[in-house]
Amino acid sequence: MANTLHIVNGDSTATILSKTTIKGDVVVWREMLCEGPLDIDVGSDKFWKIRYGFYENDLGIKKLDYFDKSIKEIIKLEDLKVYDEVVLWFEFDLFCQVNLMALCSYLIKSYQKDIRYYLICTGNDKNESRLKHLSDYPLELWQGLLSNKLKINKKELQYAHTCWGIYVNNNSQELQYFDFDQNSKFPYFQAAIQQHLKRFPGENGLNQIENKIIEFISSCLLNKNELILRLIHWQKEESVYGFGDLQFTLYVQRLNYLYFIDKNILKLNQKGLDKLSKIKA
Repeated sequence: MANTLHIVNGDSTATILSKTTIKGDVVVWREMLCEGPLDIDVGSDKFWKIRYGFYENDLGIKKLDYFDKSIKEIIKLEDLKVYDEVVLWFEFDLFCQVNLMALCSYLIKSYQKDIRYYLICTGNDKNESRLKHLSDYPLELWQGLLSNKLKINKKELQYAHTCWGIYVNNNSQELQYFDFDQNSKFPYFQAAIQQHLKRFPGENGLNQIENKIIEFISSCLLNKNELILRLIHWQKEESVYGFGDLQFTLYVQRLNYLYFIDKNILKLNQKGLDKLSKIKA
């Protein structure tokens, strides 16, 4: 039997995987590289220094906690020679696809030709009209997901590394004109990047998420928690961001210059109203 390492997109996937009959070691990718500053060299000292600063300054997460939760897991991937195969478990959304690009970029640095690399990436399902997350599949179908895994070679890992470099550069024109749909093993890169492009500022200086936030504040009586829930529901229906509470909380906090709080309810100030009027214009 092959000695297998499973690299999963988060703790929830790791928990589900542990309840199946699937064998192998598990590493959890606990980064959210769709947020915060980046360096192209994943795992380098510069990369970690940049991410340390983001987690500490923007999220209030101490360096030791970040090391224990994220870095300690990722550095397990530096030496994979004890494994016969490595299986990546990811999903279709922007959050996952950016992490997948980064992971492939990291793996190519220590690529070994005697290791078989595979990808499981859920999304389109011929039996469903909606894109599916890993958690949408009952336990008895996970062995089937594994059986249908796609083999990825060095060239394909290198392609994902190229995509990662373009994402890190974050030039809107380059992102728009590069073909992220060149490799069939990564069918969700293009849609993820198209979603990312909507995070660039529009005519009023705000991006799609920020405009949606002030629209919700204007049209509904919401406290912060209710606003976050509204955003999560909206993204499931109209986007492929794949964000959680933390990401949307960051967006709401960054816009605090556009609203005030009255009896726990968010209300737009004059600057917020001005931004709103430019959406509707």
